[in-house]
Amino acid sequence: MDARLQQYDDKMKKTIDFLEQDYAGIRAGRANPHVLDKIRVDYYGTPTPIQQVGNVTVPEARIIQIAPWEKTMIKQIEKAIQTSDLGINPSNDGSVIRLVFPELTEERRKELAKDVKKKAEDAKVAVRNIRRDGNDAFKKLAKTEVSEDEIKELEEKLQKLTDKYVKDIDGLMETKSKEIMTV
Repeated sequence: MDARLQQYDDKMKKTIDFLEQDYAGIRAGRANPHVLDKIRVDYYGTPTPIQQVGNVTVPEARIIQIAPWEKTMIKQIEKAIQTSDLGINPSNDGSVIRLVFPELTEERRKELAKDVKKKAEDAKVAVRNIRRDGNDAFKKLAKTEVSEDEIKELEEKLQKLTDKYVKDIDGLMETKSKEIMTV
């Protein structure tokens, strides 16, 4: 790949990676440990991911279990989960914390599907903005050392990259929407 295109390809890849991480945090009826990725626990004054203060497992389809390595951390983990936007009340038996995910209602599924679509649209806008930045940079090259034919070729290749990533985003959106709407 042309070195001038590589930086835009990398930026578009990062957009896709960000979207995938975002989608991993959306719960779709099943317990997914990634919903805890953004939650931080106060671990001796340092905001720390839950996965670094305990063992996170999924013993059943709709239950996440957190076994803290230090029993004193149970209260902090519970507090972090309660203050997050997860919307689930943790329960503990003194040694482990359990998060029971209720079955999603049809209304909630549709709401989540809309959210998935919005995130996909935002990612497409980001990809298109990267394309625009690339085209602007190529036009500046035209004033110096590159022929118009080369500029056209670079713009066409960048458009093909953009189309590829937009198609990838659509695929991710379809997959996540199906996952959410499946009862």
